[in-house]
Amino acid sequence: MSQSSPQHFIVIGNPIAHSKSPEIHQQFAKQAQLQIRYNRQYCPDDAASFIDVVEAFFNGGGVGANVTVPFKQVAYQLCAERGQLSTHAQVAGAVNTLMLKEGKIYGDNTDGQGLVNHLLSLGWPLQGAKVAILGAGGASRGVALPLIEAGIKQLTIANRTVEKAQALVQQLGTASPIIDSIQPTYCALEQLEGDFDIIINATSIGLSGDMLPLKDSLNCHYAYDMMYGRELPFLTHFSDKGAEVSPGYGMLIGQAALSFKLWTGTSVDLNALNEAQ
Repeated sequence: MSQSSPQHFIVIGNPIAHSKSPEIHQQFAKQAQLQIRYNRQYCPDDAASFIDVVEAFFNGGGVGANVTVPFKQVAYQLCAERGQLSTHAQVAGAVNTLMLKEGKIYGDNTDGQGLVNHLLSLGWPLQGAKVAILGAGGASRGVALPLIEAGIKQLTIANRTVEKAQALVQQLGTASPIIDSIQPTYCALEQLEGDFDIIINATSIGLSGDMLPLKDSLNCHYAYDMMYGRELPFLTHFSDKGAEVSPGYGMLIGQAALSFKLWTGTSVDLNALNEAQ
């Protein structure tokens, strides 16, 4: 790509001031020796405003946009109706990465693969693993297919409202024959028990300092919380039970690296990035 002027990128969200994406992508660009401008873009919380922001950005020569809460489903609808979607975005029902492809808006979802790449970098075994995901929202839906593609053997989705977990399992099975092939199960959160290789918290409850209603008979070798930035009760709980634990900052870095590669064609060395911090 020509570097006579910086390439423009944004992250669209509401709220957005807290986003670490500009700093992360500037580090990627420095490593790749690319000139970029990456800005936070606040957007009123309605679909029409989001579409206006996206169209103005790309019409103005923007290269790529990240999408965060609460617009991932709106971005999905935009691409489904007017553009193109990756397989991961189709199954997730959500988009976190936008770019132009063949003149149309293309949407991808790099969250799940970002999670998988972080788990593998931690040395956590996914091949043949028995996995439970806590929560049945968009975060859970976005990571199911990449986890199964990575070789997990069993998947259970547990949610406080069991009907929501049941609906998600049915939606996932319909969306992807790969997911349907391992026949995921579901249950109420407070009924989840037994031994798992990995338990992933895809809820945001830990940010409030509250703890999920988990049975004492629930155990795992590895516990992962998609949240980060503070002490998380979920991780403390399983660490006290002897599990290896990790917050989700590595997932944030991982999904960002995949977005960066989609936009620029350049892979970044996340190990070198971590060492530099």
